[in-house]
Amino acid sequence: MTTPALAPRSAVGALVTTWVFAVLASVAVGVFAPFEVRFAWMAIAAGATLIVAFAANLWTGRSEGFIVRTAGSVLGGLLLMGFISLGFALAAIVPS
Repeated sequence: MTTPALAPRSAVGALVTTWVFAVLASVAVGVFAPFEVRFAWMAIAAGATLIVAFAANLWTGRSEGFIVRTAGSVLGGLLLMGFISLGFALAAIVPS
């Protein structure tokens, strides 16, 4: 029989932390990276998002559902990064 956690941290905090990091990282890459190397920097930001998701979900202190929470955090972060990079790509091809 297992003992219940006395005061578990919310799993939503890890999810929101990862998604906010993904948005900030992709906006920073879109603003500061030149167009020619933007895809490489997005890949680095995606890897950093994965590390942040692992760290944030480890910080919650719960082992139940760790893989599902981490996968949801990473998937959501990568989807947000994809939408933001799509916006930057469309903005780059529009003639000014």
